Amino acid sequence: MRITDAPRNHREDLNRRRRTYGISMGIRTLCFVGAIVVGSGWLRWSLVAAALILPYFAVVMANNSSPRIPGTELMGPHPDHKELGP
Repeated sequence: MRITDAPRNHREDLNRRRRTYGISMGIRTLCFVGAIVVGSGWLRWSLVAAALILPYFAVVMANNSSPRIPGTELMGPHPDHKELGP
């Protein structure tokens, strides 16, 4: 593995996810405001539909974290390690 293959650190990953979610929710707000301003017609209903669908995609994109390094998952105790007694 090369250093360029390493995932982002936890703080950078969280900041990226928050930023992505915030941008998506900002677009959703603009869709709601646009639906009010536009008046009636197909554009209004398209903006309302976008405002209703965007939260799902925003959550999915925000929960998409950086890939983990293979072999570093938390998989429980190692089978060769003995449990400590009382």
